Amino acid sequence: MSAQPQSNRFENIDTLRGVAVLGILMMNIQAFAMVFAAYTNPPAHMDMTGANAAVWFYGHVFFSMKFITIFSGLFGAGILLMLGEEKTPNIKIHYRRMLWLLVIGLIHAWIFWSGDILVPYAVMGMLVVLARRMGPVGLTIMGSVFLLLVGGLMAAAMWSLNILPPEQMEWFAPSAERVAELETVYREGFIARLGENMALTMQAEKGQLTAFAPRLAGVMFIGMALYKWGFLTLQWSAMRYLMTAVISLGIGLPTSWYAASHALETGFAIETFWIGETINYFASLPMALGYAAMIMLVCKLGVFNLILKPFAAVGRMAFTNYLTHTLVMTFIFVGPPGLGLFGTVERIDQFQIVVAVWIAQLIISPLWLSWFRFGPMEWVWRSLTYWKPQPMLKRKSSEPTPPTPA
Repeated sequence: MSAQPQSNRFENIDTLRGVAVLGILMMNIQAFAMVFAAYTNPPAHMDMTGANAAVWFYGHVFFSMKFITIFSGLFGAGILLMLGEEKTPNIKIHYRRMLWLLVIGLIHAWIFWSGDILVPYAVMGMLVVLARRMGPVGLTIMGSVFLLLVGGLMAAAMWSLNILPPEQMEWFAPSAERVAELETVYREGFIARLGENMALTMQAEKGQLTAFAPRLAGVMFIGMALYKWGFLTLQWSAMRYLMTAVISLGIGLPTSWYAASHALETGFAIETFWIGETINYFASLPMALGYAAMIMLVCKLGVFNLILKPFAAVGRMAFTNYLTHTLVMTFIFVGPPGLGLFGTVERIDQFQIVVAVWIAQLIISPLWLSWFRFGPMEWVWRSLTYWKPQPMLKRKSSEPTPPTPA
């Protein structure tokens, strides 16, 4: 059966997207609070013992690359949700949406945070849409090829750290003097650190568009396949979801655990660093599928609907909530007009900040959507796409809110 564009929302997809965007923050906060190298090489900045090491370990096992994988798969599924797979004049609207996403992403990256993912999402969104008429088997094969190629290239790149001269390792293991310089610049204020952010953005976007973006495309293809197979629309039986979750997590969890343990036990040694990173790269795929299957199972059973509704609201406002993460983290860690706590908040305290943001967004998102049809940035994006202001306030007898793959 061919996929058709949908005018109704799938609340279970919103729920899964909400879980994903919240989970992404657990990893992203490291790139706000510390020098960017510490995201990949934890000993590069601040303490990595005791509770801080435990936070890194469990974050790496349960969060690293898992929730961004879910989010990417949903982005691909969202293209089918909006367009279907037949020829449609809405394809022009899709490209306008991606163009505006690219513009917003460039502003986000160059002005606010170099770790932006909107730019590669927009670029890949313009390309993967061309495959929307493929069958689920073909999409899965193509996605798997992309993922295998990128995984192999990543392993080779990580292994090559062994042979790079020291002067080319600054991005991975900055000197104490460089770390102190970055701390000073980021604490000075938002304007003072713009130059550093732009320089890092230039490097980051080169890496994203050459290495990370193809991985995104691979996961988007698989997300399209899962949508066509009915996985994301609750067409599977509860037992099938359960078995998928058990098998996927049974493969991914111990593998990811081993990868994190290996990194800690070797002290993140450059000689063996590529091993743990490569293992986690591949382990993140079954773990993401296992997480998604668990959430689909809970949605299918319908026994925790009251608990799931705030997550669905977060998912409907995923674009707003993702950008809000940047605003909140920039205020906390960058200097005036922010608090300037860059380089002073250890991982254990970062974890507490993440939980506080989760709670806030789980409360604020459903409250906002009780009055408005869209989140603020969803409204901006939609209005720019259609080039006219969209109705924002809810009416008592309003039509269902159109789906927004974000």
